[in-house]
Amino acid sequence: MERLFQTHEIRKQQELNSLWDFYPEGREEEKRKVLVPSCFETYPGIENYRGTGIYECDVTMGGNIRLCLKGVSHTAKVYVDEDLKGEHYNAYTPFTILLQNVNRGNHRIKVTADNSCHDRSALHVINDYYNYGGISRPVFVEEVGDIFIENMQFTPFNKEVTWYGKISVQICNLKEEKEVTLKLYLDGGIVCEILHSAPKGMSLAETEICFPDVCPYEANATKLYYLKAVLEEDGKGIDDLIDRVGFREITIEGDKILWNGKPFVIKGYNRHEDHALFGNAIPPQAMDYDIRLILESGANAVRTSHYPNDERFLDLCDENGILVWEEAHARGLSEAQMRHPDFRRQSLDCIHEMIVNHYNHPSIFTWGILNECASETEYGREVYIEQYEEMRRRDKSRPLTSATCKHFCDICLDLPDIVSVNIYPRWYEDVPVEECLIKEYEWIQTTGGAGKPVIVSETGAGGIPGYHSAHGQKWSEERQAEIVREQLTAIKNHPEYQGVFIWQFSDIRVPDENFYARPRSMNNKGIFDEYRKKKLAFYVVKEIFGGK
Repeated sequence: MERLFQTHEIRKQQELNSLWDFYPEGREEEKRKVLVPSCFETYPGIENYRGTGIYECDVTMGGNIRLCLKGVSHTAKVYVDEDLKGEHYNAYTPFTILLQNVNRGNHRIKVTADNSCHDRSALHVINDYYNYGGISRPVFVEEVGDIFIENMQFTPFNKEVTWYGKISVQICNLKEEKEVTLKLYLDGGIVCEILHSAPKGMSLAETEICFPDVCPYEANATKLYYLKAVLEEDGKGIDDLIDRVGFREITIEGDKILWNGKPFVIKGYNRHEDHALFGNAIPPQAMDYDIRLILESGANAVRTSHYPNDERFLDLCDENGILVWEEAHARGLSEAQMRHPDFRRQSLDCIHEMIVNHYNHPSIFTWGILNECASETEYGREVYIEQYEEMRRRDKSRPLTSATCKHFCDICLDLPDIVSVNIYPRWYEDVPVEECLIKEYEWIQTTGGAGKPVIVSETGAGGIPGYHSAHGQKWSEERQAEIVREQLTAIKNHPEYQGVFIWQFSDIRVPDENFYARPRSMNNKGIFDEYRKKKLAFYVVKEIFGGK
């Protein structure tokens, strides 16, 4: 399942989410059948394997083929009939390989997935979440003609109480220049027809359309529309692309974040793609269960810590009105790590792939970068500037942010639209929560962040599931619930903060290298355990967030 709805009616698409052959590199005698998507840490006997896994399957195809992989962890090479056709770095963004004039028939596809932290890997390092490996998101092949739609972006905006939409359609032409007609439909009704001269290569067809009768997209009224682009040649449809869109604007007014002109309070979770049964290859049914738990607790937002998420999860957030802070991949990197020769290129690639592929999701209200990286250094600032400029070039419709833990020394708070701070009073620092909030906010007002919206992007405490203590010892569920209550109550009582993202939704696996600070080799700060069992802190969150 590529998305939670049909994305093509004309273009032929074949999903490869089925049984593949798999074996660890150099161990072909261990070949077995596995379901894709999945990660190899869930395969019996290699739960702790680091290295390259080999996936192979047969597919019948021919003509011009787009081989689409939504996510391979973490470094991928793709072969067709033993010929290397493409490579990709980054587990959390999709990539496409175009194959021209493929002879129709049966072909062998091989994907190598390497989860190791090698010397060319600047983002994929030993960190506070697990480095899973495998084909962790859907794979499919598409048959296209010599001219087809590569991408479509929709930007809604409101002008004098009327909704408009800017639509940009990227068209790929593999041969000589030709005239085509581009027709745009909203929920089945045609809204625009464009005669487009498509040169060889990529070209852009753009238009701005008034939509006087649409309903706005609100968190409590998630009106979604199907936007369809159809390419026609000589009056015949030759390609199409369908996406879902919503009419909403996110703006900043002073220290407030506005959704369709109204301020809102964020009650959110930081959520990793990690599950005890599925690793980072979470099936839609388990994603949906996470969504129901989020809503039950009264939360209204998710931060995709610390990388772009599976688009099917974003589809569910669109459906349920859960606001999303989607984050590019980079977490806790020092200046030395940011000086890795591949860091800047790999980071910019991730930003590009995240925004291009997830642009149309109305639930995404902000893009984020560089969680807890070296924002206190001059070189770090240079990198932050570069990444913010890249994001604003690709999307001017959303505010931007980055979460900092460089308290009282961050020199980059003038760069984001929203200031986000990670604080853990009563857990890492035994200081009153009120004191921490006041001190942090007053300091921000002396920096380039003065007057901007401020979010508590992380706060929380550890609780080992099932560990109870009459004395409220740290790591007990009782102590976690007590600390979370103090944190959320204090933040709620400080309206200068626009909201909070609890660290974190569920317990997650961490590398064994972090065992000394992470009992069970897990980050145990989840409000739910790794199987989604509720801890005592859940009932505190539900009470304060107003869950039902």
